[in-house]
Amino acid sequence: MKNNNVRKSGLAIAMAAAMGASTGANAAVELYNQDGTSFSVDGYFNAFYVNRDDKQNDVRDSRIKMGFLPNTIGFNFSKEMGDLTLGGRSSFWTTINDSLDSPTDTAIDVRQFYATVDGDFGQVLIGKDFGLYARSNIFLDEILMGFGSPGVAGGVSFGNIRAGYPYPTPSAQITYRSPDMSGLKVAAGVLDPADTVTGANDENAAPRFESEVTYNANLNDVALTGWVNGRYQSAENGSTTIDSTGLGYGVKASVAGFTLAASGFTSKGDNPVLIGNGPVAEDDADGFLVQGSYAFGANKVVLSYGETDAEILDLETESTTLGFFHDVNSNFKLVAEYNMYEDNNRTTGATTTEADTIALGAIVMF
Repeated sequence: MKNNNVRKSGLAIAMAAAMGASTGANAAVELYNQDGTSFSVDGYFNAFYVNRDDKQNDVRDSRIKMGFLPNTIGFNFSKEMGDLTLGGRSSFWTTINDSLDSPTDTAIDVRQFYATVDGDFGQVLIGKDFGLYARSNIFLDEILMGFGSPGVAGGVSFGNIRAGYPYPTPSAQITYRSPDMSGLKVAAGVLDPADTVTGANDENAAPRFESEVTYNANLNDVALTGWVNGRYQSAENGSTTIDSTGLGYGVKASVAGFTLAASGFTSKGDNPVLIGNGPVAEDDADGFLVQGSYAFGANKVVLSYGETDAEILDLETESTTLGFFHDVNSNFKLVAEYNMYEDNNRTTGATTTEADTIALGAIVMF
């Protein structure tokens, strides 16, 4: 029985999505494989020269930062036990952007720490991993290995988060994944709920529910991928009940080096940037992302445009990115990007952020 642990990891999905089938050989370095037991390590390292023109404040800033994906090291374990394969993954995502803010205390984000049980029935995952809602929206983003829109100080850039899709926040969960059924895969999980109400007697009587259905097919040399994912949870404090719902979706088609992708989401009572503990209102949000790319030889050009309209945050955003990716080899990539990002107060229409960003980066992975 083959272990699917590396294939299911967020980093491996990201690498496969951004680089194509060639990543299979370098998704991890196998350190041990004997008697049905294996142990492997994968890593992702990147840095960008970033020059940003903050038009709102009339300021130009130059930085050395990491891109949309942090620098990461992951450890994978599997052991065959009769009809089952037991697996595990821990991954540590660290920033290089806080080197002068806290010179000897760099932040480390443990986004994955889980065990898996694989069998003919599929897979059960227990522990901490990325959520299912908006999962394929972000992992199949054509600029995932790029830079994208501005982020927060000391952290990653935001890519197309809050300008096309929300972040599938890593959460404690118990998730089931079906076997591959002729290209159709189903995942459903119960996740630790967010405390979306505050005050006396606030409670989450049930967990957060998330699911995703994906389908892959090849029709007349056209590679097709489609997905639908969702989220539901309810929280109350006696006088207030907040029902949070989200629906994500998308389709991607590739042929002869050309790729077209379109995805979107709609939500209610759910933060369209990332879910977390904090009060929210049952207001709406929606967004979309459209992308086109062309791969030729070791190169790929990407054009990306995304929007989010969030009543819940009184926010409207749009982000346009032109990116160029060059594979020096299967483990070394160069990136050049130009991003135009703007967000506005939804009520007044006033511009709160307007920035143009040039990002030139290098990525090493194994």
